[in-house]
Amino acid sequence: MVYDKRYGFCTENKKQNKNRQENMMIVIAGLGNPGKEYEHTRHNAGYGVIDALARDLDIRVEKREHRALVGKGMLGSEKCMLVKPLTYMNLSGESIREILEYYNVPVGNLLVISDDVALPVGTLRIRKKGSAGGHNGLKNIILQLATEDFARIRVGVGDKEQRDMISHVLGHFSSEDAKSMEEAFRRGAEAAKVWALEGADAAMNRFNTKPPKPEKPAKPEPPAQHPARPADAADRPAKPADPASPVSQKEENT
Repeated sequence: MVYDKRYGFCTENKKQNKNRQENMMIVIAGLGNPGKEYEHTRHNAGYGVIDALARDLDIRVEKREHRALVGKGMLGSEKCMLVKPLTYMNLSGESIREILEYYNVPVGNLLVISDDVALPVGTLRIRKKGSAGGHNGLKNIILQLATEDFARIRVGVGDKEQRDMISHVLGHFSSEDAKSMEEAFRRGAEAAKVWALEGADAAMNRFNTKPPKPEKPAKPEPPAQHPARPADAADRPAKPADPASPVSQKEENT
């Protein structure tokens, strides 16, 4: 197989890259920005899924190569590499292209995980291919690989409210949204495993659904309303005398 730098993958597999090639390593790359100041921000949702997948597969994503943190291991019977590019978001494709070139991995064996502001918090969307949708990291990958034909998992982080987009994606989640995102990272890791072992269609059918809404605490029941007990005769206030009654007239004459 001859690597073609124009496309970022082996040219003899170009016509087959819509489907993952068996008996070859798969690369799962989560996008984000390196550094403490960017930890747990919306733009680092891809990193979050990779971290969850690494824990699940017992893979340490610590080795630095090709301007990324990488970890190698097995996903079922498949050799896999987990990747967290360190180029910052806008140049993610440079690192990913270098990895595919060095390991001779066809683009059909690449899965990219990114954040998406157009999706509600915690929602997953899996696609076999597609445009960047305004995401700068995906734009650079498409530019470097000269193709849109790679699988991706988009993780919803919610749309901006009143802040500008940069402040939004580099901002942190609320405590409530952070809980939803932890579940999204777990589901994203499961979706990546299904993609690798069962194919994109199976992953799409299983995970392209809205996330379950967190259960609201049950409202306390109001205290039971008991009907008022009629007052006993002894408890009733004395009825004022009618001025027109004989008794009251007699009292007035005495």
